[in-house]
Amino acid sequence: MAARSKSHQTDVARAAWNPRLALLVAATFFMEFLDGTVLTTAIPSISADLAVPAADVNITMTAYLLTVAVGIPISGWLAERFGARRIFCAAIAVFTLASLACALSQDLATLTLSRVAQGVGGAMMVPVGTLVVLRGTPKSELLRATAFLVWPGLLAPVLAPLVGGALTTYLSWHWIFLVNIPLGAAAFLAALRLVPVAPGDSGRRLDWPGMVLTTLGVGALVAGLELASSHPDLPWAGISAAAGLAALAGAVFWMRRTPHPLFNLQVFRTRTFRAMATGGFVYRVTISSVPFLLPLMLQTGFGWSPLHAGALVAAVFIGNIGIKPATTPLIRKFGFKAMLVFASLGSAVTFALCALLTPETPEALMVVLLVCSGAFRSIGFSAYASVQYADIPPAQLTSANTVSATLVQLGTGSGIAVAALLIRTFDGLAFGPQDPSGPFRGAFVAMAVLMLASTADSLLLPRHAGAAVSRPGPEPGEAPLPPRQSEGRAPRR
Repeated sequence: MAARSKSHQTDVARAAWNPRLALLVAATFFMEFLDGTVLTTAIPSISADLAVPAADVNITMTAYLLTVAVGIPISGWLAERFGARRIFCAAIAVFTLASLACALSQDLATLTLSRVAQGVGGAMMVPVGTLVVLRGTPKSELLRATAFLVWPGLLAPVLAPLVGGALTTYLSWHWIFLVNIPLGAAAFLAALRLVPVAPGDSGRRLDWPGMVLTTLGVGALVAGLELASSHPDLPWAGISAAAGLAALAGAVFWMRRTPHPLFNLQVFRTRTFRAMATGGFVYRVTISSVPFLLPLMLQTGFGWSPLHAGALVAAVFIGNIGIKPATTPLIRKFGFKAMLVFASLGSAVTFALCALLTPETPEALMVVLLVCSGAFRSIGFSAYASVQYADIPPAQLTSANTVSATLVQLGTGSGIAVAALLIRTFDGLAFGPQDPSGPFRGAFVAMAVLMLASTADSLLLPRHAGAAVSRPGPEPGEAPLPPRQSEGRAPRR
């Protein structure tokens, strides 16, 4: 009887796995990730159209990123309280309507407020959409599901300069937001059809102290990272970051003692999830620096035009896509530990080789190097996105997903801030006399060394970490897969 019940649960789980739903969530992620960075190329046009200094337009990007970061922590509670389907559909609607408001803005204040509203929608779309997919995905299909969810984060930073530049050049900056209208409307209708209905928990209470401390901590930390990139001479970056860390420490202290915490911090006791918060965080910081460092080195250091530099950086995109069909088979064959070590070591080597590039380096070699860098990037992102949930019990899935989304946002912001700090640190130092690319070379070397910390963390993972995900499960009615040799041994003390 128990076996029959277990088989029925497996059938239900497999029936719930819906690639179209995963693709829908990935498409909404792409809109959110793209709008976080695409505005950079349109700043001069917005500045001229709204008759404000270009430096002032940066507030629209900061407001968006800050709102997304601050809104993510409470998204998990909203999904549990009101139902994931309702919150996900509401997030798409808010994001789409806010995009229309951005396109219709006639002054900087209205545009900034519209970007804040856009950030509110984006903050709910990312973690709640992931939760919707994860809840209906059995462990044996998790690699396939995350393969859909990873590509927006890989492609958006690379495509943002090209998309923003093309829309601004051939149409106007308003179209950066207007393209979201038909996409958002289609996503909303698809969500109503594809996202399963799940009732909310009307009795679920909100941990107000935990929410306030976490929101203040994440907001202050992200603000500090933004200030470190844009206003390095002011002391406010360090003050804001320190205040954010203090608030987050207070949130952890509170949530470990309250009976109904905003997050279940027990998720950090799971080694495969903790890998995402240690080596995975370092990996994301270093990888996120490349779309910032590389175009700057090619333009400022080599004297290339923005179009020339953007075309070369697109080679990273080719590597991302080219390796994607092989990512899941590689992880299934060699396991998470081996592939995480391989991806981080390969990325460290490509960073070190980027430091050796010169204007005289044949562009064919540059393309090969960046294609390889994109391939390692894709493997690492896919592996971390899957292994973090491999051993998380269903009751902790919401907390794990929300914590992961928050750390991803912090890691991405930290990558840009750390890269900017390294450029300033190495400014004036060069590997040759009057080498304008010297600061960027130093930054790439430093990032290569930092990436080795991720490698060291991956080496400490158990040999068969995440085996429940990396090994495909049996079909209903089939015998279970035989255990690996070491899986029957008693754990060492």
